[in-house]
Amino acid sequence: MKAAGKPAAGKKTAAAAKAPAKPAVKSAPSGAKGAPAKPAQKAAAKAGPAVYDESKIKTLSSLEHIRLRTGMYIGRLGDGSNPDDGIYVLLKEVIDNAIDEFIMGNGKLIETEVKDGKVKVRDFGRGIPLGKLVECVSVINTGAKYNDDVFQFSVGLNGVGTKAVNALSSYFRVVAIRDNEFAEAIFERGSLKTERKGKLKNKQKNGTYVEFVPDNEIFGDYEFNLEFIERRIMNYAYLNAGLTLALNGKSYISQRGLYDLLTEETGEDCIYPIGYFRGDHIEFAFTHTNNYGEEYFSFVNGQYTSDGGTHLSAFKEGFLKGIQAYFKKDYRSEDVREGTIAAVAVKLKNPVFESQTKNKLGNSDIRTWVVQETKVAVEDWLHKNTEAAKKLEQKILANEKLRTELNVVKKEAREAAKKIALKIPKLKDCKYHLEDGEKGENSTIFITEGDSAAGSMVSSRDVMTQAIFALRGKVENMYGKKRTSIYRNEELYNMMMALGIENDVDGLRYERIVIATDADFDGFHIRNLLLTFFLSYFEELVTSGHIYILETPLFRVRTKKETLYCYNEKERDAAVKALGSQSEVTRFKGLGEISPKEFGQFIGEDMRLVPVSVNTLKAVPQVLTFYMGKNTPERREYIMKNLVNDL
Repeated sequence: MKAAGKPAAGKKTAAAAKAPAKPAVKSAPSGAKGAPAKPAQKAAAKAGPAVYDESKIKTLSSLEHIRLRTGMYIGRLGDGSNPDDGIYVLLKEVIDNAIDEFIMGNGKLIETEVKDGKVKVRDFGRGIPLGKLVECVSVINTGAKYNDDVFQFSVGLNGVGTKAVNALSSYFRVVAIRDNEFAEAIFERGSLKTERKGKLKNKQKNGTYVEFVPDNEIFGDYEFNLEFIERRIMNYAYLNAGLTLALNGKSYISQRGLYDLLTEETGEDCIYPIGYFRGDHIEFAFTHTNNYGEEYFSFVNGQYTSDGGTHLSAFKEGFLKGIQAYFKKDYRSEDVREGTIAAVAVKLKNPVFESQTKNKLGNSDIRTWVVQETKVAVEDWLHKNTEAAKKLEQKILANEKLRTELNVVKKEAREAAKKIALKIPKLKDCKYHLEDGEKGENSTIFITEGDSAAGSMVSSRDVMTQAIFALRGKVENMYGKKRTSIYRNEELYNMMMALGIENDVDGLRYERIVIATDADFDGFHIRNLLLTFFLSYFEELVTSGHIYILETPLFRVRTKKETLYCYNEKERDAAVKALGSQSEVTRFKGLGEISPKEFGQFIGEDMRLVPVSVNTLKAVPQVLTFYMGKNTPERREYIMKNLVNDL
């Protein structure tokens, strides 16, 4: 469990000391009544309607369009602090092409190097045809991905991926090697600079080499997080048994595919040995643990589909039917799936995704065969593993008992809640939520401590997409307690209802859950208590990237003319140096000390959010046991050994 990645740099930090400070004024939301007209809008209104004729029609080249409408091709931009940021999409697209070569039986090694912001990828496949090298990396809708004889189960962006990498890189070099001949092309921001062909002096294996540097004009001050890349490389290894992937000299290989993935994630936490099946077009592994909720890793043609899709829903249906058929009992879906952890991968000739970045599969025609093949495989595995089947049935019956207990406690909690108020106490809600589509895609709920901090945030938030939930102080430590305990804790119950996750995380009302506590020991303790709550009962919220930590400035350095906000001592010292020794330095002890006028900019466009991530699921129980369990002497000894005295 960790807060991963480097936070995005805000505009008003010590790093920007030379730039004049902007007033902390919150802009009105788009389309809001009373929003002031911009100077350009006033001038346009005065001059009359703009002329619309042939001279206004523009034709952009393929790569110009990618640079202008980047989000259409790679989704979010980001600075590298989130595993879904654009720089990782660029890396993915290049490796995907190398994976396609392996899938088609060409090359069993892919070498990757990421260092100082530069990426190098070498595969040992067939190599891009030399005469079409430039077109294949610069002209959209050009490539072999459209030819089923060459690529049957492509994971790349069907003729777009490498072009997007080219267009969005300040430097892009590609070399194709075929039968000791080569072709090379070098681009800058999609513009071809040099091109050459010839024979190699020293013999080299066939394949393709790509080297690129993401353009900081597009991505800003980015930084690659090697942990995110390592996780992606490991997934590639699990999905392509027998393929060796090297990252900065370290090799990753899997011989048992998704079985190895689940083994790595669960460790010894399985209730019964992992079940595994591999067919021509589907592969899956499954087991149950004693954790709450469900956890799935789903893939299509090697692409991790973080939002699942039709293949995952069909797998769940087939999984349930296989268990029901074996036990000849009509077990309820929630009783079977509680505590499930599974990985499923399918291979499709014509996958249809709901977005360019392929987070969710949309093919409805695959449901029948996925359900049927999963059902038969699960039922067959249970017949062959009778001891595992007995333990699975015990888990289902335990889930059934727990659900019954929960229903009784839920009823009592709801009755108590009705007596308190019709609305959820301490929640200042926003207008748009996750269920509202595009309007709610940035919906955020801040969980903060105390009314003073909440007051500053309520006054400066965007009421359209930002909600506030105020805690009274330290919440109960929920480590090791049953799920029924939530319903006996009024504050945690209200928070769960505010988030909309009582039944399952699919009901989540906000895209981002942001823990906003003071930067002191009490604040850190509250943060750990909240993370313990989420990891104990709603682990999927963390693994799917919905939980964040809000970073707020620790210092304000100002003169009469300029104000800078600093997030650490290093930034503070740089600000004092930039503004002079006569500048005033203020140390914020808590969020409540930051005025609403100031707070607006820290939860606006320049908001610093650190995503909370999990390296492997098997590490979660160990971490929670050590930091939140009843091992006080062991924890005290650790603190004493690692205590840093700054005095």
